[in-house]
Amino acid sequence: MRKVNVVILVLLAVAFLIIIQRNLVSLSDFLHKEITHTGAILPFEAELSPVLGADTKRQGDEIPVVMTAAEERLGAAVAALHSIYQNTKANVVFTIVTLNDTAEHLRAWLSVPRLKSIKYKLVLFNPEMLVGKLPKNPEMTDAAKPLTFARYYLPLYLPDVEKAIYLDDDVIVQGDIKELYETSIKPGYAAAFSDDCDSASTKGIIRGAGTQNNYIGFLDFKKEAIKQLGMRANTCAFNPGVIVANLTEWKNANVTAQLERWMELDARDDLYSKTLAESVAVPPLLIVFYKRHSALDPMWHVRHLGVTGAGNRYSPQFVKAAKLLHWNGHYKPWGRASSFPDVWDRWFIPDPMEKFHPVRRHTGDKLD
Repeated sequence: MRKVNVVILVLLAVAFLIIIQRNLVSLSDFLHKEITHTGAILPFEAELSPVLGADTKRQGDEIPVVMTAAEERLGAAVAALHSIYQNTKANVVFTIVTLNDTAEHLRAWLSVPRLKSIKYKLVLFNPEMLVGKLPKNPEMTDAAKPLTFARYYLPLYLPDVEKAIYLDDDVIVQGDIKELYETSIKPGYAAAFSDDCDSASTKGIIRGAGTQNNYIGFLDFKKEAIKQLGMRANTCAFNPGVIVANLTEWKNANVTAQLERWMELDARDDLYSKTLAESVAVPPLLIVFYKRHSALDPMWHVRHLGVTGAGNRYSPQFVKAAKLLHWNGHYKPWGRASSFPDVWDRWFIPDPMEKFHPVRRHTGDKLD
């Protein structure tokens, strides 16, 4: 009888230990899920690569410039990098955000003689960051490509940097990038942008500075979540294709978390305007930086070169004097129908892997 009792006690003890073990495993799974949900998934798939490039002549403080490099428009990123590098003597270090299947192609291109001195590091963006944050709208496929949102995560690419520049890939820089970097940002503000409406300060410099875009063109002001923000629908929007960012203030204000929150709310409640013509990455930025951003020198962001009529809006003399040109809009300078493609061609370097070929107007010939 006593032996039976001992056996029963042993069995009970074993059962108890099994229950405890299962509960611990469940707790571990729960904690893992919670950590993942609260941000353990980083916006890049791998650690940042070391800084590459052989230019040892450029000394002094580094000027960090962040750009994206998508496979289908890789030549654009290369032309932009080339224009920046050749027009400054500053110690520029590029952080290039790309996808895993583009990295090898990009490295090969940046190894050609005219580019091999450029200092850069690669970040492999992790598209899983965007799961559950984008609307399930098939018409928004192009606008919602992962790298469109790379600008949201600037402090995570450059954790020890206080100030940085972000540029879209469809730009050409003709001035010294150091001047843009020295843009003054108001204390407590995290960024400087260019407003997309004409103003008294820019009309004399930029004739008809482009399509006037107000907040109502990006956001649905009939939605309760937008109404509660108290924003004016006729407020001038800004263009986030060129950003000078104070990353310390960005982190202090939790800008990245705020941007992600508005992405999630839109995916759930469809908060953006039905006439949204620009990228779906723009509305969260408009909300988070509403009346809380500084202004760029208008010559450092001459916009709308990619819209119909840009060739009539800007004179060749003005385009030559501009410090940064941005072909935002449908018509890109590597395509058949853009304005001022000759300016872009000056900085294009042929693809050593012969995958990317700009197409030119009238002849349809590929530019080599």
